[in-house]
Amino acid sequence: MASVPDLDRWDASAAVGVVALLVVAYVLVPTPTVQYVAWLAVFCIWMAWFVFFGVKWLYRAE
Repeated sequence: MASVPDLDRWDASAAVGVVALLVVAYVLVPTPTVQYVAWLAVFCIWMAWFVFFGVKWLYRAE
């Protein structure tokens, strides 16, 4: 079985994007609408990262 791939700049950029969205939603503009939209965007980023990481794990060249 393949080992888990190392984290790279794309993984870090996804994490930074999520943190930035949550800071905007809870510190800069703490309204329910902005928080809802931020969580929807966080979910989309997480799903894209999950697929990207899974493809990287399963199909990387060895």
